[in-house]
Amino acid sequence: MSTHTTTAGGVQVCSLKRDTPQTIPASSPYTVIRFPFGSAESSDAFAMHQVNQPDGYVITNWDSDPRSGLIWPSVAGWGTLHAMIQWEAGNYDELRDQFVRDPLGLTPNPNDTTATEHRPPSPGMQCWTKSWGIFVNPSVPLAVRATHDDSVARKIVLAEFKLVIHEAA
Repeated sequence: MSTHTTTAGGVQVCSLKRDTPQTIPASSPYTVIRFPFGSAESSDAFAMHQVNQPDGYVITNWDSDPRSGLIWPSVAGWGTLHAMIQWEAGNYDELRDQFVRDPLGLTPNPNDTTATEHRPPSPGMQCWTKSWGIFVNPSVPLAVRATHDDSVARKIVLAEFKLVIHEAA
């Protein structure tokens, strides 16, 4: 009979949901998708998405401040990012989205993008999901960003952004 012992680190999750429209300007650079604090559909038991940011900044209006789109990892480890973005119907040739480490230039290594996708539209409303694994660090905030190539501003009508961290054992 063999004995198997496993020492496992914990799992920490931050799950955000935006169910009010966010306008993305025409011909804009990537825009951080912003999320409310304390939403009934959101979960932040490990304080990764807070009004009082880890660097001392305080968000006063989540809907206009791009910092409300940041998740600050609670621990270092292997992170799995998940996002869901639903766009209103429009005259798109391409929709774009990406995950990004430090999208606002708060660290010495800003705009470290990953999982960038350029997608052709489907008929009607545009609904996309994505997942990607990366190493995360508490000093480097994460976000999901999006843009489009329609000639007029368009709305993201629903979005979710989630981080699952598997701590190193």
